[in-house]
This record gives sequence, C-alpha cells and structure tokens, in this order.
Amino acid sequence: MTGSNARVFQRPETAGSYRDCAQITGELKPTDPLYLYCPATLQGRAAAFLDGFPGQVSYAVKANPEQRVLATLAASGLRHFDVASLEEVRCVTATAPHATVHFNNPIKAEEAVAEAYLRHGVRSFAVDELQEVDKIRRCTGADPTVTYAVRFKLPHTAAAYDFGSKFGADEEAAVALLRAIKQLGARAALTFHPGSQCTEPAMYARYIRAAARIVTRAGVQVDFINVGGGFPEYYPGQTLPDLATYFSHIGDAASKYLHSNTPLICEPGRAMVGSSVSLLTRVIHVRDCGVNLFINDGVYGGMQEQSLVDLQLPVRAWRDGKLLAGPSRQYRIFGPTCDPVDRLSRETGLPEGLRAGDYLEFGLLGAYGSATSTRFNGFHSNTYVNVAAGTDFTGQRADQPSGALASA
Repeated sequence: MTGSNARVFQRPETAGSYRDCAQITGELKPTDPLYLYCPATLQGRAAAFLDGFPGQVSYAVKANPEQRVLATLAASGLRHFDVASLEEVRCVTATAPHATVHFNNPIKAEEAVAEAYLRHGVRSFAVDELQEVDKIRRCTGADPTVTYAVRFKLPHTAAAYDFGSKFGADEEAAVALLRAIKQLGARAALTFHPGSQCTEPAMYARYIRAAARIVTRAGVQVDFINVGGGFPEYYPGQTLPDLATYFSHIGDAASKYLHSNTPLICEPGRAMVGSSVSLLTRVIHVRDCGVNLFINDGVYGGMQEQSLVDLQLPVRAWRDGKLLAGPSRQYRIFGPTCDPVDRLSRETGLPEGLRAGDYLEFGLLGAYGSATSTRFNGFHSNTYVNVAAGTDFTGQRADQPSGALASA
C-alpha cells in the first residue's frame, strides 16, 4: 500500500525524538493520539522538589508509570518511589533497581505484599488498621527491618479529592496503631495525604502538628513522617500559592512541632509530572453546525479526569505544523466513542474554521492522562514520543507568543 492511504494504517514511530509539536503536526501527521513528553520539563520539576523540599522526595508512580518518566526521575536524582500496586513495584524496580520503594496503598493483597518483600526488596508498607499490620507481618516473616507507616486523616475540604473518605485512621486509632507496632518490636512511621490539588499550604502544617501529637501520645520514635502529595498543578483560571510557599509551611511546621532529627518525605505526583506531557489529538469530524468537534481521544482515554473534576486544560490548535490563531469561537468537543458522556464538560474557545485533520493539543496531561486511559470501544491512547521543546507548567510554550492557548 502506498500514498496517503497508507498513513491511516500506520502507528506513529515512538523511538525517535522530535523538536516540538510543530514538527510532529507538520511532518509526522499522526492519525492516533500522541503523548508529547518533554524530559527537560520533568528534570526541571524534579530539581524544584529536590532543591526546595526540606526532606526526601518520593514520586507517586500512580500519576504516570511510563518507563521514560521513571527513568528521567531516577536520572534526576530521585531515590524514593511511592507505589500503590504490585505492578508499580515491578515497574520501578525494573527501571530504578537501587531505589527505595514505599508500598503506600493501605490495602494490599497478601500475594502483593509477599512478592514486593521477597522479590523486590520492599521494606516500607502503609497501614491504617491492625488487620493490615498482621497481614504484612505474616508475609514478611515478622522481619524487624520492615517499616509500618501508619496513615492517618483529618477532616478538611481544601482539595479536589478527599483521600480520607477511603483511607486513614483517626488520631485515636493512629496512636493505638503506633503503640501496637512498637509492642511487636517493629519499625514505625507516620504518613498522611492532604488531598489531590490541595489549595491551602497551611493544611500541611495542620497535619504535621497532628502528627506530632500522635507521636507524643504514642511514645514511639518514628522512622519518618511522610507529608504525602497534594501539591497542585497550576491550571488555567486558578490562583494558587507557589511551590516555595508550600515548602516553607512544611519546613516551618516541622521545626516548630517535630524533633529536629525527624526525617520528612513527600510524594508528589501531579505536581511532578503534569507539565511534562501534552496530549496531541486529531479532529476526525466536524458536524454540519460547525461547532461540534469529534476528536480521536476523550474521557475514556487521556482525559478521563475531566469527567470527574472541574479542572481546565490549556489547549491550542495546529494545522500543517502551524499554530492556528485569529478570531475564535466556542466549540463543543466530543471523544471518538459511541458513549454520550464522552465529551468535555466545558465549551472550548478555539480559532474559527477548524476542520477534520486539524490537531488539538491539550497541555498539563503528564499526570492522570495515559495512566487512566481505557480501551473502551477499541480506542486507546498510550503512545509517547519525546519532544525537545515542550510546555512549561502553565501550559505556555516558551517558543510561542502569549495568548496562543485556550482553556478546555
């Protein structure tokens, strides 16, 4: 098969690296969705955490387990990884065999604990009830080098997701768990999570103060206190404190409430990888009305989170390697499946006259993009290519003029 028809049946080359989205839309012209990954952007975010956070930095693998992401973080100096499943344990140890892995899903299958401990050297496990402590002790042969990180929770509303609705012991239960772990002769730690996209840096200080109370009441020395993730990505339309403000609140609270030798760990996911990836989609159809766009990915693919949380994505349009500008109009954007919920909840302002074959590039999809993609209706998006010039964490490319982006 030759000519333009052949391209329909060809998937994009994934091994190469490209200059930028202009080159990809102008020369590669992919017919499948593509995740455009910029290693330099991720290296910059890793450096911001490693230089600014007053403790160890552990990446929350659930945000994006892509091998090239894990490899970049390991090469950037991260030595800790937070995992939630056995498959994530395997991914991390295959890519970064000397890393310290924290199995921080409070509920784990016995088989997962056993393999993580026996085959992959995991020695740190989260718990939020005594039954999980007993399970881990059985699976690890009561190894005294294993650390049991007690996860506790506080009531709050300053986050997009409240993890306390599913996990975490209250303060009384956390005290009891620390005492039980001490009586077993095991190592103990504390962990919490202020919720994804936490908008209040003071929430970390509140949790650290509670952690100090729990430790004091339990009379137990802890290996570390994990302040969790929750550090925000900076989506369009939001006004949030910068990362340095979060780090300052954490450091000040630790100095005020904790013993000076208590190590801290954080586990950013979204804030670490969100800005390093954009999702390039192709317009496959425009309704006769001219305002309904159908693209080759949607909420069953890389934009699943858009059906769950009201987060705006920066978006821009491309044609033949050129960024489209000019007068704009509001479009309704639908994904490719037969399901009516496969649409973006917001109308999106983009240049007038979009047509089939144009491309829409959605920014800030390094976290919970490909990681949550499904295969519903046979559509799937998980193909990555590297780009030298990517988007920064605001979604604005350094080589494009301001105002070139819309918000979805």
